[in-house]
Amino acid sequence: MRFITEQRLDDDILEREFLLGDIPGILWTPVSVSEPMPLILAGPPPLGLHRAYPRLLDRVRPCVTEGYAVATIELPGSGERPRSAGADQALADLRRALAAGGPVADEIVDKLILPLVDQAVPEWRAALDDLLALPEIGGPVGYSGGVISIGTRLAAVDPRITAAVLFAGSFVPRAIIEEARHVTIPVHVLLQWDDEGNDRQMALDLFDAFGSEEKTLHANMGGHTGVPPYAGAEAGRFFTRHLK
Repeated sequence: MRFITEQRLDDDILEREFLLGDIPGILWTPVSVSEPMPLILAGPPPLGLHRAYPRLLDRVRPCVTEGYAVATIELPGSGERPRSAGADQALADLRRALAAGGPVADEIVDKLILPLVDQAVPEWRAALDDLLALPEIGGPVGYSGGVISIGTRLAAVDPRITAAVLFAGSFVPRAIIEEARHVTIPVHVLLQWDDEGNDRQMALDLFDAFGSEEKTLHANMGGHTGVPPYAGAEAGRFFTRHLK
């Protein structure tokens, strides 16, 4: 990990851009740190970090104010990272299926999501290695955001993740639903009931499959970007219980 920029935002937030190999990322921390902080990994939407930056910063500000370090990395195929021809074709097939009003075949979902998960999860784990080596970060570690299949796999395979807030805003392969049975940490799922880009039943099946003793489904009416502010506040209280 190599830091390449640094700036001080308002609210006494220090923002540092970094490269993990050739993968861009951002770390936000309080300007003044008196002791090692817990860490939240912020899963970005697949828009590219620059396009998603305003939405990410809205999520980051209250977390850093509460004393967390927050980090994100660019998803494979997003931003300036190389595109995947297979993912582009699967996305085109998905959009055609949705426009036709018919069901989306499992093969389309698998081709779109599983290669992304297979690449992104090892990258997240490598970023976590370097982040936890920084003197200002001590853990514990939470994951917050999407793509929900990435968060599910990461929670299943990395014991350093102790709690997860997962955004149900994308299609979920059946294989990921099976992996969710191995997730035993506390889980808080945010679901927009009328999300036009999400299969609600897949999200409900995934929630049902989690093997966690503590799991909460926070469902709200509205589309993909209509998450109410109080839903974020509730997610913050979830992390306060499990990371502090």
